[in-house]
Amino acid sequence: MRLRPRTIALAVVPVAVAGFLVRGSAIRRGPDLFSQVFALVRRDGVDSVSADALYEKAARGLVHTIGDPYAELYTRDELASFSRENLGGAYGGLGMQIEDHNGRATISRVFARGPAAVGGLRPGDVIVAIDSASVRGWPLDRVSKTLLGEPGTPLTVVVDRVGADGPVRGRFVREIVHQPSVPFAMVLDGGIGYVPLRVFSESAAEEVHTALTRLLAQGARGIILDVRENGGGAVDQALAITNFFVPEGTEIASVRERKGTPEVYHASHRPLTTTVPVLMLIDGGSASATEIVAGALQDHDRALIVGTTSFGKGLVQTLFPLEGGHALKLTTGRWYTPNGRSIQKPRKLLPDGRLVEINPDSAPADTARHARPVFRSDHGRIVYGGGAITPDVVVTGDTLSDADRALLRAITPASQAAYLATYALAQQLASTARPDFVVQDAWRDTLFARWQTARVPVNRAQFDAGRHLIDRLLIDRVSELAFSDSAAFRRRIGDDRQLTRALELIRQAHTQTDLLGLATAVQRG
Repeated sequence: MRLRPRTIALAVVPVAVAGFLVRGSAIRRGPDLFSQVFALVRRDGVDSVSADALYEKAARGLVHTIGDPYAELYTRDELASFSRENLGGAYGGLGMQIEDHNGRATISRVFARGPAAVGGLRPGDVIVAIDSASVRGWPLDRVSKTLLGEPGTPLTVVVDRVGADGPVRGRFVREIVHQPSVPFAMVLDGGIGYVPLRVFSESAAEEVHTALTRLLAQGARGIILDVRENGGGAVDQALAITNFFVPEGTEIASVRERKGTPEVYHASHRPLTTTVPVLMLIDGGSASATEIVAGALQDHDRALIVGTTSFGKGLVQTLFPLEGGHALKLTTGRWYTPNGRSIQKPRKLLPDGRLVEINPDSAPADTARHARPVFRSDHGRIVYGGGAITPDVVVTGDTLSDADRALLRAITPASQAAYLATYALAQQLASTARPDFVVQDAWRDTLFARWQTARVPVNRAQFDAGRHLIDRLLIDRVSELAFSDSAAFRRRIGDDRQLTRALELIRQAHTQTDLLGLATAVQRG
């Protein structure tokens, strides 16, 4: 539902796999064909291209035509970016996320305990200079690369801030910054511990362990592990987190490659708890390492899975170092849950480059779901195969009315302009907002006027009809700018249909068996 501009942030890219095998005379003709084409292009092509550049283009062409749409050939710089953004790796920086707001590098998030947070930088600050160089007009990638550097090196950052008398200058020292996997954790009403797991970074297991230990010590009698929109990351962290809930020696997952016997992964340590009821929230953005955890806990009846069907990214990617600093990312295997379900959801590649599901499903009554293979959990419950993780209890996240959806469709062509206008207003409101604030009529009037100035194609009748959506946009943005992650989260609970349903279920359960029984009753009802 949220409107977002281009952002420098984490992204875990889903992949698909395919391949071919060439035999016989084609193997002999192949090198000759390539040599002839290479020579002709280099000699007679209208534009001069160096031999090194041609070889790199040929290699990229090969990678992009083998049937693995997300296989990639990386240069040294691209590899560094991939490691930093996709693998959640550590880097030397200030610990913040930036967005492009009409050509201005704007801080959208500041990570707790990082140099930016300690030095007083805030969401909404606009970066205007780094050291002695003005960054006005710089593309976002250039600003990001300039902020990053060797840990321990100093830099000066100058920002424009709403309400400040003039530019705000700060001196910082780059540090190894770990983007937090668990931004906060808390005990909600009814004694239910809530742990949002956003990404499987290299510190994910440690962060989840710390959160669970604290919540259990505070008396949490149930745990909700929220992995919605978690696109995955480091698999070893997923294995370790699963081990927190299942006994040592329990199978967690396996990998099957083209050759050889499957590689089976087991829990290797004593768990944190095997008795406290656990509920996992998933959705279509839950992928890869996230699905390994959900699949294992579902197969072993150790968690009730609630939400919508996960993405279905169950492929193993291997990064092969190459000469000259290049690297090849290639799909080499598939992940399976303990009872043998493939996590990878079948997809086909369209001519425009999009990957689409062959048999999508979400609701329990969908014929596509009932056509999928049936497996059994440890206790005999039905769990579905055919790719991805199907929830035990399906709860859609869409709580928008018809009027809200109509408004959202209307502003979509100008979503960037609408987002920036909303953000600018929220910045002004955040400076005086209290945690219990309510949206005022004057705020809505101001937002409509700003949307009109920004040429967002919405009339007043559409705007007023979609008041619920407008209020949600304002509440979300003001809360994110004014308060901590946990305080902003508390403001959104009432509008979170999936979390609300999850809380209703787990509050009724004293044991994991009780919780799974409630799911069975829901399905029958």
